[in-house]
Amino acid sequence: MKYARFFAIPALILALSASWVPSAQAGLLEDDEARRAILDLRQRVDRHDDTLKQLQTNSLEQQNMFESLRSEIAKLRGEKEELEQVLKKQNAIIQSFGDRVSKFEPVLVKSDGEEFMADPSEIKAYEDALAVFRKGDFVAAATSFNDFVRLFPRSGYVTSSLFWLGNAQYANREYKDAIRNFNALIAKSPQHVRAAESMLSVANCQLELKDLKSARKTFDDLTKTYPDTEAAAAAKERLSKLK
Repeated sequence: MKYARFFAIPALILALSASWVPSAQAGLLEDDEARRAILDLRQRVDRHDDTLKQLQTNSLEQQNMFESLRSEIAKLRGEKEELEQVLKKQNAIIQSFGDRVSKFEPVLVKSDGEEFMADPSEIKAYEDALAVFRKGDFVAAATSFNDFVRLFPRSGYVTSSLFWLGNAQYANREYKDAIRNFNALIAKSPQHVRAAESMLSVANCQLELKDLKSARKTFDDLTKTYPDTEAAAAAKERLSKLK
């Protein structure tokens, strides 16, 4: 009986050991799966960390790129504003130069039925002299027109200037000077609109000088040279009174 119990205990231990082996193996399997799951999770976390780091790196690079672009845009804006200022100054210089050039550039004008090119300076000088004549200051007008003829001998205004110069001298009783300038007009431009009137003025100056013979001849020449003018009609009337 003793021996039966003695042998029963080892048998029980063996039975228990046999029943424990599958259970232990199952535990080991579960531990492996858990480790694999942990490793997989850790790998996924590592990949996530890598992705996050890459995103952070990309975000930093993009931010740096945006900052660079912002800086470049600001620089370009500054250069644009600077260029606009330069262009504005250049345009102002060009405009100023154009204004100065226009002050000296000849323009087409018309005086006493004739068209010609004239510089702004000579236009102003002529108009200023004519304004003085119209004010009745014949001494100053004679000086102004005499200066004009001297300063602008090739101007298209010279013929008209000789006419007004002669009239100013006539008003100042400077008859000989007036005759000289009226005759200069006729010689320079015999077909000028003021030519017939200038010849009539020559005859009037000769009458003032009591040179009746010269006056008669001038009146007669006037009626023959410019027969269809008002000056010729006036010459015929005065000539008839001298006979």
